[in-house]
Amino acid sequence: MPASAKPFIFICGADDFLVSREGKARYDEIAATITDEFSREIINGTANNVAEVEAAVNRFRDSVQTISMFGDRRLVWLKDATFLADNQTGRAESTLAQVDNLREILADNDPGQVAILITAAPIDKRRSFYKWCEKNADFTLCGGDSSDKNKPEAFAPIVTAEAQTLGVTFGANALPLLLAKIGLNTRLLIEEVHKLANYLNDGETVIEEAHVAELTPNIAEGDFFEATEAFFSGNLQRTLDAIHRHFFNGGDARPLISSLQGRNRLLLQTRALVHAGDLRMGNYGIDKSSFEKLASPDSYGRHFAGVTEKTNFNLFSQNTWYLGRLASRLPSMKDLIDNQQEFLAAFEEIIRRSSEQEQVLREMTLRCLGKNA
Repeated sequence: MPASAKPFIFICGADDFLVSREGKARYDEIAATITDEFSREIINGTANNVAEVEAAVNRFRDSVQTISMFGDRRLVWLKDATFLADNQTGRAESTLAQVDNLREILADNDPGQVAILITAAPIDKRRSFYKWCEKNADFTLCGGDSSDKNKPEAFAPIVTAEAQTLGVTFGANALPLLLAKIGLNTRLLIEEVHKLANYLNDGETVIEEAHVAELTPNIAEGDFFEATEAFFSGNLQRTLDAIHRHFFNGGDARPLISSLQGRNRLLLQTRALVHAGDLRMGNYGIDKSSFEKLASPDSYGRHFAGVTEKTNFNLFSQNTWYLGRLASRLPSMKDLIDNQQEFLAAFEEIIRRSSEQEQVLREMTLRCLGKNA
């Protein structure tokens, strides 16, 4: 008998990588106790239409009801059941009828005879089937309750938990920098945590910001991310070194200037609102309540009515967590205006000196950061 007396195991969540990884671990754990390979079966639950849902449920029923040749316990894994998500196939009446059939199969199962494992990502948590599984299954929700995969704060607990399993933690600013450089990709983030943890010397348990800056590639925003991050940190030498690496790797000046301008636009808007007293800064970045109030149609949000795309021309299209990280070192309004003028001048200069792009950007950086060095 399995450790759980529940009739089946149900693993779900918003992120398919986390769900698949947990499902594979549970499958391997049970499979180790079932030596007959013919008593183990994996059924693909991916369905693009109602006919495929019906076929998957029928195959699952046949497998569950099949008697082992030697009378041993069987293991059946319904893998990647996509028809349990909030999509066109999942909402179809015929699919809902098949889900009811699936529920009957699961309710009648004897876990002593057949170990059933189901994995599903994403999952529609509003459905009665989901709530029924919570009560009746050996239930696991991977990645917490958040289903918004477009917010960095939804990924931070996942990455932190992975680090804890490896016996390491993140130092100040290391985790935000990792999320910014990798982007919102669970698989890459987890692999990067393992790499950083393995890099630490014996006895070290903290992944520092310097480790992430040195070892983590700039996947989310391209090769110019490092130079942009260095520039707005105010560190002159670090910025010059990053610019040199950018051009050494064959980079071009224009996307780098564009990245600098985009960041500067957001900081200009943030600085203006903070200076006016409209936007408050809290201990953990931007005060979310004041930001949401300003974004409403009754306030500054009215100037962006009908604009839905994410752009650095519209501060309110940005995530407050991301803005809080950018505004942790907020330059003066004068410096930001000077920056914008220097970016424009540098763009015009590289048109005239197209073969000296690196030198133009180095001169621009010295004018912007040299006065504070």
